[in-house]
Amino acid sequence: MAALLLGPLLRYAGRTTATVWVETDAACEVEILGQSARTFEVSGHHYALVPLEGLPERSVLEYEVRLDGEPVWPLPDSPHPPSAIHTREGEDRARLVFGSCRVGAPEREPYTRPPDEEHGFGVDALWAYSRRLQEGLEPWPDGLLLCGDQVYADEVSPETLEYIRSRRDTSQPPGEEIADFEEYTRLYREAWTDADIRWLFSTVPSLMVFDDHDVIDDWNISWQWLEDIRSQPWWRARITGAYMAYWVYQHLGNLAPPELGEDEMYRTAMSAAGDIGPELERFAERADRESAATRWASSRDFGRSRVIVVDSRAARVLDDGHRELVDEDEWAWIADRSHEAVDHLVIVSTLPVFLAGGIHYLEAWNEAVCAGAWGRPAAWLGERLRRAFDLEHWAAFQVSFTAMVDLLRDVATGSRGGRAPASITLVGGDIHNAYIAEVSLGRSDSSRSRVHQLVCSPFRNPLSPMQRRLVGLMSTPLAAGAMRGLARLAGVKPPSVRWRYRAGPTYHNSIGIVELDGRRAEATIYRSEEGEPSDSLRSLHTRVLAEGSRARAG
Repeated sequence: MAALLLGPLLRYAGRTTATVWVETDAACEVEILGQSARTFEVSGHHYALVPLEGLPERSVLEYEVRLDGEPVWPLPDSPHPPSAIHTREGEDRARLVFGSCRVGAPEREPYTRPPDEEHGFGVDALWAYSRRLQEGLEPWPDGLLLCGDQVYADEVSPETLEYIRSRRDTSQPPGEEIADFEEYTRLYREAWTDADIRWLFSTVPSLMVFDDHDVIDDWNISWQWLEDIRSQPWWRARITGAYMAYWVYQHLGNLAPPELGEDEMYRTAMSAAGDIGPELERFAERADRESAATRWASSRDFGRSRVIVVDSRAARVLDDGHRELVDEDEWAWIADRSHEAVDHLVIVSTLPVFLAGGIHYLEAWNEAVCAGAWGRPAAWLGERLRRAFDLEHWAAFQVSFTAMVDLLRDVATGSRGGRAPASITLVGGDIHNAYIAEVSLGRSDSSRSRVHQLVCSPFRNPLSPMQRRLVGLMSTPLAAGAMRGLARLAGVKPPSVRWRYRAGPTYHNSIGIVELDGRRAEATIYRSEEGEPSDSLRSLHTRVLAEGSRARAG
């Protein structure tokens, strides 16, 4: 009899359709709400994405999972509420929960100690939110936006490290980091099997996108970095394993039911009679070598609001003298989706577009110096600084930063006709601090959308005290002025947009919530604390993103 290894994960819930993902230990038929799908096999592992159709609108459908007719979920004697699918009815309200960077340490001592103590990572904000939701202390969310670093391939948990040591010599590269697809399966399994996290994922739809630590620190930071890493004999297994795992564990569930049939790799999985590991490995190799070969960006509508998830890692264009965060074809797709008529547009990028002023100009200066603005010796030093300080955000890709600013301005002013969104909200993670910034696009137009940058990071992996002091320093006007002057000396043009912090930065384990209601929008960022569910989250920052009229009741 097949057993359930991981999941169920409710990945999509629309008006009459949904998808649920599972991993099992053997080939089987997976049944949910009377509808079923056969598992497919990847390198000896078994998965299914069960598409559910014909569901009643605006309903709460409790469900169980059966494998070959045998019930396996909910688990026996589970203390959690029933897993349920909440279908929608095209309503004009949405509540979206977001965050990033969740290190895979267990939710127990000594890992729950404050981050300044040995082994301490503090309380997982996503875990705390799950507990509050179970207790009925939170309004029901419509979606989870997991904005990068769902797993840490270069900072594994104690249990995963024990498994790695059992199968290979960790004195050889890549040492105590993830080496291949097999080890990735263990990494995801441990990250998602905590009972409270597992329940949360089983009942709230999710959108996910990878960032560097899902693969390795500094992933695709520059062409020189790529040349160096590709010369390492262990890298091929690592990067193909990363892409294979990302497709199975994260990307597949990002696709809405109509999109599944358009995904060539999914069609291969559904039609295969045996293991698709070799086919998925070839797919992964091509995805690594050709940024335009696969589109990892995705979008999802919540009533009259749209979420667009930008892939700012694998879609990069990197060669001598050419640097872009997103390749041309993928950017055209993002722009087209951004211009369609919605009340609110949420653009998710793991990397914040608008950083503290000092950091923005430092990254822009570094890109110019690495490109030769101050000669070859300075370029060599600039590359060392780029890697040492992770200078790799939108500001370090000025062509892409300018393209994003132009897109925001076009959408905010309704340049293609029609009514502009009430709000455009950029959601980011990665940098292990949280803030709310307001963006001024620099033109007077009564129809312009209000634009904000929300950053919420980490769910669990706070900065050290020294790192916090450095970020705080770079957020000061003095640092911004100094770095602006340095960037000007390297030939960097000033941005045509202004932004300033309205709240933060703060450095706690955090989780954010965006509430969209008619033409009104509001955001709150919370920090996690020890205690009972009623006390486990405390508000840090709140900001009204758009003050328009609320949706009508009913």
